[in-house]
This record gives sequence, structure tokens and C-alpha cells, in this order.
Amino acid sequence: MGDDKPEEKKEEKVEEPKEEETKARKVDKAKPIWDAVAMADHFKGNQKLPDPVEGCPNFRRVPGYKVYCCGQPTIAGFEAALTKACGDIYPKDGKILWINLRQEPDVYVNGVPYCARPPNKIGEYAELGNVKRANVKDDELDFLAVCQDRIKNGGGKLKVVDVEKKQSEIEVKDILPLTDVIEGVKKNFPGLVHMRIPICNSAAPLETDFDLIVETLVGSTINTPVIISDQVGLSRATTGCVITCLFREFQITSSFDGLVH
Repeated sequence: MGDDKPEEKKEEKVEEPKEEETKARKVDKAKPIWDAVAMADHFKGNQKLPDPVEGCPNFRRVPGYKVYCCGQPTIAGFEAALTKACGDIYPKDGKILWINLRQEPDVYVNGVPYCARPPNKIGEYAELGNVKRANVKDDELDFLAVCQDRIKNGGGKLKVVDVEKKQSEIEVKDILPLTDVIEGVKKNFPGLVHMRIPICNSAAPLETDFDLIVETLVGSTINTPVIISDQVGLSRATTGCVITCLFREFQITSSFDGLVH
């Protein structure tokens, strides 16, 4: 499978909503997303590692591979992480894979990520059931519309909570869905491919999740940077990195096998 074909398939399905989809979107009030709480992805103490990358929690590289993992970045954090992954050698317009393992829809308020959580599942970790990849885009746009409605009725402010369930209000200067954020990041990193593969937090990925990660990696070279993210950059991101490194090891072994035989 070549580079262009899977990229077109992924971006067409999940990552490139049409502009009109985000305007005057009507959300059925019977949907659970209507009652979802905007919870801050970032919180005090979420950075567990030394040498932090500003705006990108727990960004790190797997030794020996161009494979990285991290938490959900701010808009500036996306730029910082991608710049770090490219370094001084890899071209910023080259292919870069970003695999997002979040289940929750995300919106960016004033450049900072907030996710949609059920009112009874506020906290650092939450199991949201069998979230389907095909529904992630619609859920995200629905949550954006819900937040916009709350901002309108709240005099330009949005009520949010943190992982400790502390409530606050923030004055909203701008609000964007994650898909629009990615399109903005692509202006400086046009080769970026962002893939959403929602997996649960505390169990092994499904076989279909494994297959989607592998399908995303097919056609990329060994030196193509791959960044795996979840909310904080811990369990799911680490699992994704293990899968990616196994794929890269297979590529390396196959290359040497071809030289020998």
C-alpha cells in the first residue's frame, strides 16, 4: 500500500470536516454529548518526566527508534513536539505520522485542550466503553456546537472543570475542534498525517485497533517520525509505541533479510 492511498482514506474519513459542518450545527439534546462536561486535559502534576517540552506533556523518544509518545498538546505544544521530532535533519515538510489514541472528543479553547467527559466520569482516567473511530469526528463537532451554545448563553464564558472536579469559568477568545487545529499545524508541517484510533485506557487494544495502527505505518520509512498520544502520555501512548516499535523492528529485519538472501 503506497503513502498516498491510506493518507487520503484516513483524512477523508476522520480528519478533514467541511467548513459548513462546524457552522450552525444542531445537536439533538437527547444525545449524551449534550450533557458532557468540558474537562481540562492538562492539570497540575501531569508532567511526570524531566526535561519537559512546553505544552506537550511527557514528550519522549523511544531509544533507537524515531518513535515518540506524549499527552494531548496545546496548539503551541503541537508545533514544539513536531519541531523536536524533526530535529535539525528531518525535513519539516516530510511525512510525519501522529497517532491519537484518545476516546474523548477534544476542543481547543484559547489554544488549550478540553475534552468531553460524562458528568460522572471526571478525573485523570475514565473508561468510556467501546468508542468507535467512525463516530469520533461527529462527536467532536457535536461537542464544539454544545460548547458554542454554552458560550453564547454564558456571556462569552465557558464553564469547565479540572480532574479534581474543581469548577471555573473561562473567557473564550477562540474555540476550535481538534481537526481544525491539525489543519493549522499542517501549514508548517504539510507532511503531517493525523490518525484517530480510540482505544480504552486500561485494557489491551482490540485486534482492529492493532490493524489500524499497522495500516497507518505501512508505506512509511524507518526514519519517518511517529508520535503516539493520549491524554497524559502514559498507558495508551506507551502501548501504541510498543506496537510501532514492533512494526519498525519487522521492517529492519526484513531489510537485512533481503540483503542476505
